[in-house]
Amino acid sequence: MKTSIIGFPRVGELRELKFATEKYFRKEITADELETTGKELRKKHWQLLVDQGIDFIPSGDFSFFDTTLDTAVLLNLVPKKYKELELSPLETYFALARGYQGEAGDVTALAMKKWFNTNYHYMVPEIDDETELQLVGSTLVDTFKEAKTLGIKTRPTILGPFTLLKLATYQGQKGAEDFYQAAISAYSQLFTELSKEECEWLQIDEPALVLDLTQEESKQFKTLYQALLAEKGDLNILVQTYFGDVRDVYQELVDLPFDGIGLDFVEGRKTLELVEKYGFPKDKLLFAGIINGKNIWANDYQKSLALIEKLQSAGEIVLNTSCSLLHVPFTLKNETSLGVDVTNHFAFAVEKLAEINNVKKINEDKYLHQALLEKNISLFKQERYIKNEQLAEKIERLTEDDFVRRPVLVERAAIQKDKLNLPILPTTTIGSFPQTKEVKQNRAKFKKGEITEAEYTAFNQEKIAECVAFQEEIGLDVLVHGEFERNDMVEYFGESLDGYLFTEKAWVQSYGTRCVKPPIIWGDVSRSNPMTVSYSKYAQSLTDKPMKGMLTGPVTILNWSFPREDISLKESTLQLALAIQEEVLDLEANGIEIIQIDEAALREKLPLRQSDWHSEYLDWAIPAFRLVHSKVQPTTQIHTHMCYSEFADIIRDIDNMDADVISFEASRSNLTILDALKAIDFQTQVGPGVYDIHSPRVPLVEEIEKTIHNILKKLPVEKVWVNPDCGLKTRGVTETHASLRNLVLAAKQVRGGI
Repeated sequence: MKTSIIGFPRVGELRELKFATEKYFRKEITADELETTGKELRKKHWQLLVDQGIDFIPSGDFSFFDTTLDTAVLLNLVPKKYKELELSPLETYFALARGYQGEAGDVTALAMKKWFNTNYHYMVPEIDDETELQLVGSTLVDTFKEAKTLGIKTRPTILGPFTLLKLATYQGQKGAEDFYQAAISAYSQLFTELSKEECEWLQIDEPALVLDLTQEESKQFKTLYQALLAEKGDLNILVQTYFGDVRDVYQELVDLPFDGIGLDFVEGRKTLELVEKYGFPKDKLLFAGIINGKNIWANDYQKSLALIEKLQSAGEIVLNTSCSLLHVPFTLKNETSLGVDVTNHFAFAVEKLAEINNVKKINEDKYLHQALLEKNISLFKQERYIKNEQLAEKIERLTEDDFVRRPVLVERAAIQKDKLNLPILPTTTIGSFPQTKEVKQNRAKFKKGEITEAEYTAFNQEKIAECVAFQEEIGLDVLVHGEFERNDMVEYFGESLDGYLFTEKAWVQSYGTRCVKPPIIWGDVSRSNPMTVSYSKYAQSLTDKPMKGMLTGPVTILNWSFPREDISLKESTLQLALAIQEEVLDLEANGIEIIQIDEAALREKLPLRQSDWHSEYLDWAIPAFRLVHSKVQPTTQIHTHMCYSEFADIIRDIDNMDADVISFEASRSNLTILDALKAIDFQTQVGPGVYDIHSPRVPLVEEIEKTIHNILKKLPVEKVWVNPDCGLKTRGVTETHASLRNLVLAAKQVRGGI
């Protein structure tokens, strides 16, 4: 049995790529120096895979920002406005990713969306009728050659044409099918270039195959690949799927002349059933995704071995990860604060390589490797934590009434209008303000014990006072305290809740240079003490304007944590909901009249197949949010925020969250959500983001005014709020202040014309 992985974390063991890229953005290093860092990381990672005995080693999974963007650039999917900047290739690449504002011109970034059901974000390719899809780059071939010069044979990997064209947005009359022939030509040329370099295998990722596909789409996929595979020559093609099963195209897949097919046996609920029911061709390799690439819990060898035994009839198997290891941290080696009794239960990317080898060895000779198996069996027999019986009883006693807020939304809106006395088009921010070097140093010193809690708190209060004063100066209507005490919108709450574990360096890439350190849900989750009350109460004491209390909702905390695998996601979410509910009621009791409960990741765990949306997710996720705020007074205004996902198809469910105000990311998606809101007569007040905070460019007043006017063409003015599209913690102070000044000025000028 051979071994494989789909992809590997690219930011580096200690986020070396992140820091180098950010230095490049600040012009502290050159493009050549950045390229050198990339080259060093690739070499290190390839050698690691060699040392761990992985047979199929990927290349092309490395990226300076996003691999979907890499594929788009490789295939000339670069809109005209970016080409007209006449920048270097690397500068153009980052202009697509981050926007550009300088001597060469002024452009916004491409849209950014969540990558299927993960917290990773990809750049959405943009195609118009003039686009000429063709192979224009050589990066994939170059990285293959780079590894080859090191004596390492790799399997290049690229996003497939079906998924690429399905995920793209189209600015014209043409659609995906209109570019199939050009895609066939471009990928065929790539086949030829790789074959010239004696490449044996090419991995083509087609994760879109796990989505609900129509008969027409299945037919399109088959037609596309019939033509494409006719051009592969001696090159072996692996079509790789992940995040689910391929029930809509399984028979088409096995009938096509692929040399290998990668299937997900972790999230693919029907994958085993498909293989057993329809069989698997003996002339193809089955790349069996058995090692979970998305969660950090140790693999149960007995379960993996039992699955492999069921697959033996399928012929030759390659033991594979279920998806790229991009979605888990690099290694447990750096987690010095967690005891062995804890870390034995985990496997990060490097440790998953060892798991792959262990499962392979045990499968090949169970007698010789009995000790490995026995050690793993013993691990899964251990009792990890003490069950919270009181919490279990509390969940058991919940009734339908606990999930309903009274009075109804319309009545609450009138009460809150009188109470808060806000102007039309009220302005606010999503919550966080820039996390400066000094803010991070203060937090680090406190964690290391270098300063007292009193000194730590005094510094944060000073920053809060500065933040409140700035917001009052520019005229924002609803203020925030800036969240200077928070390292992350989920990790902060995890640190304050019972049942969580925390890592030191377990970073995971979210997008570009943005990395997060998801906490781990170890046991039952509950709240022992207030988490945010003191800072919110202090901030409110500094101003007569409303101060928002800032919380993260239970669904997002769950989705941005590494969840347990021994209980259901529903049960974990209800535990979190009860904990956040206690915090909401404490904030209200301490005079906070507006409370924002962010559910940025609501869509993230939405099943990829629409038929499963309600039964497997929405039927408990939406009520869990309602449980959080169901007991507050009518005068308390509840906000929530959602970002970087497509919401149109679940917009009724979002309205059913029964918040008073919802802010959405909208700037990178051209306000397309407004049509969905209008179509269902959305009842909740709305704050569509009026500028993109993931770009360093400062929006002009005229731009924001235009955006607000476009919003008012589709939504009644009494329902509209004006805000950025996300939190501001990743931005610099200067650009943030300039952008918010322009936002307030634009809102006031639009108000003056109404």
